[in-house]
Amino acid sequence: MTTERNSQVKTLVGVVALLALGVGGGYWWAHSTMMSGQPAGPTSSMPMANPPAAAGNSGKPLYWYDPMIPTQHFDKPGTSPMGMQMVPKYANEGSEGAGVRVSSSVVQNLGIRLGKVEKVSLKSGLHAVGSVVFDDRLVELVQARVEGYVTHLNVKAPLEHVRRGQPLATILAPQWLEAQQEYLTLVDAHSQSAQGIRDAARQRLVVLGVPAASIRAVETKHETNATTTLVAPIDGVVTELGVRNGAAFMAGASLFRINGLATVWVNAQIPEARVSMVPEGSTVEAHAAAWPGATFKGKVIALLPQVDPQTRTLTVRVALDNPDMRLSPGMWVALDFTAPAAAPQLVVPSEAVIVTGQRSVVIVADGKGSFDVVNVSTGVEQEGRTPILSGLKEGQSIVLSGQFLIDSEASLTSTVTRLKTTAPAAIPTSEGGQ
Repeated sequence: MTTERNSQVKTLVGVVALLALGVGGGYWWAHSTMMSGQPAGPTSSMPMANPPAAAGNSGKPLYWYDPMIPTQHFDKPGTSPMGMQMVPKYANEGSEGAGVRVSSSVVQNLGIRLGKVEKVSLKSGLHAVGSVVFDDRLVELVQARVEGYVTHLNVKAPLEHVRRGQPLATILAPQWLEAQQEYLTLVDAHSQSAQGIRDAARQRLVVLGVPAASIRAVETKHETNATTTLVAPIDGVVTELGVRNGAAFMAGASLFRINGLATVWVNAQIPEARVSMVPEGSTVEAHAAAWPGATFKGKVIALLPQVDPQTRTLTVRVALDNPDMRLSPGMWVALDFTAPAAAPQLVVPSEAVIVTGQRSVVIVADGKGSFDVVNVSTGVEQEGRTPILSGLKEGQSIVLSGQFLIDSEASLTSTVTRLKTTAPAAIPTSEGGQ
């Protein structure tokens, strides 16, 4: 009984050992077949075709990759973790002119849209916000050229609005009175010698700064006044008041500073990359929150030659017409810049341009299902369109959507591997990038 049981155990152990040997041998054979790149079975004697990425290339490969997962790189040939034979990547791959043919099913699934390279005149436009300041070209100083004192002050506080010819102050200046009396004695002189002296006396009044109204009063009324009234030379605001009622002043003292408000300046900060869009002479429209619905027109008069190192912006100075003096310094206004129309240039919808960080490319379609990648030089984007400085020609078809087929390295070579097909497709054209 014991002998029979021992015989059964030995038989069971032998069967298990044979099964383990068979499984191990099968695994070794399948692994060896996979490593050799040959399919298992009767067709294993068929040689594997050379991978297309290696054709026509020479030199040392940069790396090897699995055609199914081109983003994984390996430093030596062999099989990938997926069991696929890896192909080499060469430095001369990815040059322009390598066509990519896309099947109609892929086109439909990816929603590829096409546009056209156009030649148009772009009208540059830019929006900014600026602060209103006084126009320094409209500044007038009422200054004393002689000693004197104020007998009556008409404008007694800064920032008062004044009109041209409005009295500012009445002053008494002994030198003015003396010069007027001298001129009065010569006004009626008609001899040839007296006429020269009379002209010299009149010129002295002008040099001393006697107001023109006081000189005319001597000539017409034949009388002098001990006091003289100073009047505002322009419409504006008294921004500086240098005297008070009854105060004396020295020669050269600034009595009043008046800033005109017929026009005002607006200083706006423009990014340095956008300065070319606002050349001098550009027209500007401004809108102020204080005056809803009102539009103030002006133009760019200067690009101040200093860039803020912190914000990388440049100050653009705009002169605005200010009817009725509604705009006051310190107000904020929104500015719409419009530069003169430039010469016609090539443009594409901005969505067609792929910026990789080192270059800008556009995918060009030939209308027969084939695509090429072209390096381009671009200008400043304006309202959804990008000027093309070089690389494209007018009328070429370009891809507007579907560029995500480009791999993460922007080498564009893996696109060929993923999209290559024997059946070219007709690509639906989207007019105007729609």
